[in-house]
Amino acid sequence: MGCDLLCRLLRVSLVAVCSSRANPSAIIMEGYDTLLLGQFYANQPFAKRFGFLDPVSGRYQISAKWQTGLGAGCQVGQILGLQVTGWASERFGYRLTMLVAVIALTGLLFMQFFAVNLPMLLSAYILLGFPWGTFQTMTVSYAAEVMPIQIRPFLTTYVNLCWVFGQIICSAVNLALKKNETEWAYKIHFAVQWFWPIPIFIGILLAPESPWWLTRKGRFEDAERAIDRLTHNTEPGFAKQQVAMMHHTNELEKENEVGVSFRDCFKGVNKRRTEIACVVWLIQTISGSPLMGTATYFFESAGLASETASQLNLAMFGVGGIGTISSWFLMKPFGRRDLYLWGQVVLVIIMLVTGILGTMKQTESTGWAIGALLIIFTFVYDISVGPVCYSLVAEMGSTRLRSKTVVLARNLYNLGGLVVSILNPYMLNPSAWNWGPKSGFLWACTGILGLIWTFFRLPEPKGRSYGELDILFEDRIPARKFKTTIVDEFKAAERTRAAGEGGIVH
Repeated sequence: MGCDLLCRLLRVSLVAVCSSRANPSAIIMEGYDTLLLGQFYANQPFAKRFGFLDPVSGRYQISAKWQTGLGAGCQVGQILGLQVTGWASERFGYRLTMLVAVIALTGLLFMQFFAVNLPMLLSAYILLGFPWGTFQTMTVSYAAEVMPIQIRPFLTTYVNLCWVFGQIICSAVNLALKKNETEWAYKIHFAVQWFWPIPIFIGILLAPESPWWLTRKGRFEDAERAIDRLTHNTEPGFAKQQVAMMHHTNELEKENEVGVSFRDCFKGVNKRRTEIACVVWLIQTISGSPLMGTATYFFESAGLASETASQLNLAMFGVGGIGTISSWFLMKPFGRRDLYLWGQVVLVIIMLVTGILGTMKQTESTGWAIGALLIIFTFVYDISVGPVCYSLVAEMGSTRLRSKTVVLARNLYNLGGLVVSILNPYMLNPSAWNWGPKSGFLWACTGILGLIWTFFRLPEPKGRSYGELDILFEDRIPARKFKTTIVDEFKAAERTRAAGEGGIVH
């Protein structure tokens, strides 16, 4: 990567990550918030306040029924939030949508903090799901729209790193409060969430609106100003040229009968593109990643002491951060498809070995072995399936349907999470099925299904412009031939000029 490209990456990233849709604080916050619930199941003051004393384990537990309800409520709220976001962001713009979400989040946190029973806590999680759903889609789409092709995968996968940062912070706070036996052992976790809205709100106010959205709305002068802020390019007429290219792309897709409604995502070639984006994100859930969200609880069910489980949980997400950064260096030589595919292969093997260990007597030694496996799982996940998913989802939809495609993909992910939130508590809770590490067998089976789909359906978008991807999909090229197919040079050049690959946007 030359000096000019590096400077460009730094300049664009500084603006992009402070923007309404790629603000890292939003994803760090969501990674923190969504991990909390899984951590609380192993938090004794929380379980004592909201649960019951289990005579079998001698510890306070939240019943499997309520674990399921809380997890499902959170997922339902996010699904509804995603639907509202898809409509609102296209109608009112991304900045205003994000501002409203941040304000709503700040107020709803009071309901969570002062909850006195499980029904009240459930209501808080359902309502908080709305702004969380907004944060989930804004980031990926913005990164895809403002980054040139050479560095597109870096900012899209950076989303996953921010998610891991949030999980690390949550795990660190949990470990620091491990010896606190008062209600503040969980209330401080809630209170920390009030820090995030401040930098997010400032970032939104300082950020430009997406020039693609402004162009679609016919606000060409505003789009030119947004591009000036994103690029700082002093070449005369640069911004006007970029807007003209974006407008041309928009008109081309209109000619191809590509609308901007959710229904259009399932028409013609867009049906295949939507399928790929959706299943790629769903595979994150069915590969076994839910065990990471309840790692402390899982480690304790595997026979480890409470404090040891918390320490391993923190180490696990630290390793995950290293994995995400490593993926940046591996995507260039190996591409998205191969990294995603072979990552799944390793994850299936790890889950299978975890299940086998779960059939043995649960001692401290088997607990350490299972803990080590889950840490290795996290590293492999965050070097492959975790971050590469964000790059793939961002690249699959057409420019006019990208935000809608991301919403649909995240919705399927959340629907998968809804099913998992029902099953996972029963699998791990000692007062229910009590599978513990044996749940690895289930994740190995679902992981194999995802692996088969990836082999036959996932294309390789590495090095392809959005114009080239449009042509490959329109020509119905099989997924395994995307990498080697030569695209018509004239058509590719036309689409490339239309998409403005030479500038900040594609």
